[in-house]
Amino acid sequence: MRKLSTRRRHPLAGFVVLLMGLVVAGGLYSAFAPKPATADESSSRDVEAGRQLFLVGCASCHGKNAEGIVTKRGGNYGPTLVGVGAASVDFQVGTGRMPMAQAAPQAPRKAPEYSPAETRLLAAYIASLAPGPAIPDSTYTDISGKTVAQIKQGGEFFRTNCTACHNSVGAGGALPGGRYAPKLTGVSPKHFAEAMITGPQQMPVFSDDVITPEDKSNIIAYVKTIQNQPDYGGLAGGGLGPVVDGLFTWIIGIGGLIIAAIWIGAHGARVKKK
Repeated sequence: MRKLSTRRRHPLAGFVVLLMGLVVAGGLYSAFAPKPATADESSSRDVEAGRQLFLVGCASCHGKNAEGIVTKRGGNYGPTLVGVGAASVDFQVGTGRMPMAQAAPQAPRKAPEYSPAETRLLAAYIASLAPGPAIPDSTYTDISGKTVAQIKQGGEFFRTNCTACHNSVGAGGALPGGRYAPKLTGVSPKHFAEAMITGPQQMPVFSDDVITPEDKSNIIAYVKTIQNQPDYGGLAGGGLGPVVDGLFTWIIGIGGLIIAAIWIGAHGARVKKK
């Protein structure tokens, strides 16, 4: 005890305790800190091949170095792609939204202009410029074997975060400024996950800190499940909700009754005047 007490009074004791505290704090931070977004690891040959594709098909709008092009009025002719990550490129190019056929408030989905191999090369080049979201793996996209509870949980997340724009069954909807929330029919699980991760166009970004990869996978499973369900009530009206159902009732139901009433009035018993 006397030796320990003597060492505590040593001039370097405080420095040693501080150093040990810093080492412990640094170790704990390294172990539990969230992993930053990193660029996909690709060979230099893939990156160079993607750069050549970019210069031919993308640089006219996004700049030779993907830095973006500003118009004379100060707007963006093509936004910068530095830091958007491989996931954004794979979504935009893989769904045919880029390159755009013509200037519009929103890029519509169409047949892709680039093959999957070319899309991968473009994504590799953009990912090499700066860290960004990577293309989602099976953690996001594997929806096989989902339980009823997981699909139900995915439905709760979807109704809370997505139905305001995409409708309760993913049928899409109109938005201000000529924009719209596209329908989710036929969207692959990979592109579905990429949209949530990158937030294309007016869609917000749902990072893994906001919605975990497992919850994203449950959302995808829910949407795919309701899209594959039969219409037990007959004509579903596109799943657009009670407004469409009511319109159908008025046009077909009430309209039919009016036509029947007119026919009865025209062909009913007539009283001849004397």
